[in-house]
Amino acid sequence: MSALTEVAAPGTDLPRRRARGRGDGLGPWWLVAAVLPVAFLLVFFAWPVAAMLWRGIGGDADAFTGAVDLTAFGETLARERTWRILGQTLGMAAAGTVVSVALGLPTAFVLHRRRVPGRAVLRALVLVPFVLPTVVVGVAFRALLAPGGPLGFTGLDQTTTAVVLAMVFFNVSVVVRQVGALWNALDPRQTEAARTLGASPWWAFRTVTLPQLAPAIAASAALVFLFCASAFGIVQTLGRPGYGTLESEIWVQTSVYLDLRTAAVFSVLQFAVVLAAVVVSGVTAARTQRALRLRETPPARLTRADAVPVAVMLAVVALVVAPILTLVVRSFHTRHGWGLGNYELLSTSAGSGFVGGSTPAQALEQSLRVAVDATLVTLVVAVPLALLLTRPFRSRAALAAQRALDGALLLPLGVSAVTVGFGFVVSLRATFPELAASGVLVPLAQAVVALPLAVRALVPVLAAVDPRLREAARTLGAGPWRVLATVDGPFLARGVGVAAGFAFAVSLGEFGATSFLASPSAPTLPVLIARLLGRPGADNYGMALAAATVLAVLSAGIMLVCERLRPRGPAGAGGL
Repeated sequence: MSALTEVAAPGTDLPRRRARGRGDGLGPWWLVAAVLPVAFLLVFFAWPVAAMLWRGIGGDADAFTGAVDLTAFGETLARERTWRILGQTLGMAAAGTVVSVALGLPTAFVLHRRRVPGRAVLRALVLVPFVLPTVVVGVAFRALLAPGGPLGFTGLDQTTTAVVLAMVFFNVSVVVRQVGALWNALDPRQTEAARTLGASPWWAFRTVTLPQLAPAIAASAALVFLFCASAFGIVQTLGRPGYGTLESEIWVQTSVYLDLRTAAVFSVLQFAVVLAAVVVSGVTAARTQRALRLRETPPARLTRADAVPVAVMLAVVALVVAPILTLVVRSFHTRHGWGLGNYELLSTSAGSGFVGGSTPAQALEQSLRVAVDATLVTLVVAVPLALLLTRPFRSRAALAAQRALDGALLLPLGVSAVTVGFGFVVSLRATFPELAASGVLVPLAQAVVALPLAVRALVPVLAAVDPRLREAARTLGAGPWRVLATVDGPFLARGVGVAAGFAFAVSLGEFGATSFLASPSAPTLPVLIARLLGRPGADNYGMALAAATVLAVLSAGIMLVCERLRPRGPAGAGGL
């Protein structure tokens, strides 16, 4: 879990130790090891994204030929609908970011700097939503806010407010985790000195603590903005028809109108939004960066002055618990009363008339199969990549290449899954239709989405290896490969399980790219859930609730195992 929420600060340096001794004797072999991950990123990320961008400016995405023709670009930008969708995307992302930060800061303070009953349970509850698939989050809020739900009287179902609340539900844990981790390590003596000089608690926070937390706040806010701007699953399942974002419009133009040129223009706009967020994050982090005095201290007792932060923390817990609890409870409610009817329908062909013959149980089986394939592909690429990123290279060229590879790895994290999926459509699927027919593209696209998370789960573990252990092994006569196997190997083995769990959970719930590539006759469970929600009938809605509950339990269970497997201390503190 911690790896998921800490990895994603764009521009964050990875922790690693540099050896000052001689090389490890595997210099040429590291060049060979770099071929696989570099080729994977070029073929399955750079090519699809470049093809999408090229089509957006009028070229032939299949062959990167043809003159640049900005006619479609100009026509799309001239439409009022384009600017309305762009405004909706930026507005909802900004609102989700502001509310997530406003709720996340006091929650991080209470859960990391104060002793509260059940603190470990509360922290786990707050962090759970981030590992849930976006489709599950959307279904949970539909169950809470729809007519007949506990908060159906509010009239918030399928409104912008509902979408923003779901975004906050999904992303407040990012702020709590990143800011809380730094807050917990700040030296409290500076704040105590300000209080001794007569500063009020609020003034001491504003003048001492807040500037120290600014880099973490900026990084987490940028990450939350990226997630909110690319919350395709939430918008698709929770937003009202006709109210879209850039990502949902890409899907509509591709799947409904078959207008790939217009979809490519919207993809370019979405890419520009992501790039702008990354640049703003980098500039803000650079301007607020400062040397900090870190001194982790035990949390203090609650005082009356903490009443407001505690109230905010309880509101966040309620925001987290209410949709999940409602989802689980309502999944047992059928049109005939309470019972297991919705779960029994999962194994029937009740929905075969509109999902190509697949039942929810078959869709789950397909999701598990695809997730296994995607996990295997992810690990094959992530292991050599993580080893490369943590090698103590000495030459400037090698270090520059290492930094460039590290930066390139962040790009799949910033580019939305919808953009990746659409890029696959206009490049790989168009060039190799037999691959699309075989279903291979779905796990490959999911592996692209999961790769940064898996690598960030491995890097802190390998970076924790003391270089002196390698030197000692070489001094005792061990060859380069034996050093790698006996020194790095045990650390790598501990991290692979966590990386595999992250990759599997991400692939299992992936919706953005899969919605473009999944076969109508063999949908994954998230895709089928979205289809069920779009169809009338109590049975369809009940199956969607039951399927979402199953998916939520699987995802949360996998991440719980990952958290148990994750090494404690420095080796497990980094990552995503």
